[in-house]
Amino acid sequence: MKGIRLQLALQSAAALMAVILAGTTRANDTGASTVSSHEVQAKLQYCEVCHGVSAQGFLGYYPIPRLAGQQIAYIENQLKGFVEHKRANNIMFNVGHVMSPAMIAALATSFHDLNPKPLGNAPKELVAAGKQIYEEGVPSANVLACATCHGKEAKGDGQFPRLAGQLYAYVTLQLTNWSKERGETTSDIMAPIARGMTESQIKAVAAYVSYLE
Repeated sequence: MKGIRLQLALQSAAALMAVILAGTTRANDTGASTVSSHEVQAKLQYCEVCHGVSAQGFLGYYPIPRLAGQQIAYIENQLKGFVEHKRANNIMFNVGHVMSPAMIAALATSFHDLNPKPLGNAPKELVAAGKQIYEEGVPSANVLACATCHGKEAKGDGQFPRLAGQLYAYVTLQLTNWSKERGETTSDIMAPIARGMTESQIKAVAAYVSYLE
């Protein structure tokens, strides 16, 4: 009888320990998959050092892109590209590889929700030509209309990035040196488009989207 009681007691203790350990595991999992608003705000302020106030972009020696209003999936994918060295940028690698998936998701959402005015600063005489290319493409060069993927208002969709309000110098640089700038993240869609556009066409499109809100 005593043996039975001892066995039951041991089974109860084991069951209780299993419940405790399960609860601890769930708590640890939750902690690892969430970040506090304080941590997110601190990281946002850190990002703004380079990407400008409200992530509107920064026109310095090297144009640093606007992240405000950008598609969440696109930001997450590009950060992953930097971490995996599919895009070459030592600064962004150092920034990205220490961030948890939860922090990346929180930052991407925070950037997406920002909506400062565009910096503009592009030659306005190029806007009209850029608008035509954006909406109609360049049929003679088999260049699709930008609006096909990036949307009529250039606000993007999922993996297709927002171009509205993006820095003129940044868009020009990316399209002019597409393979070098984008590395292995170059899409099958954009590579031939970038190669098919002339320098003047690239500048025109870049000017047009830079003024869109």
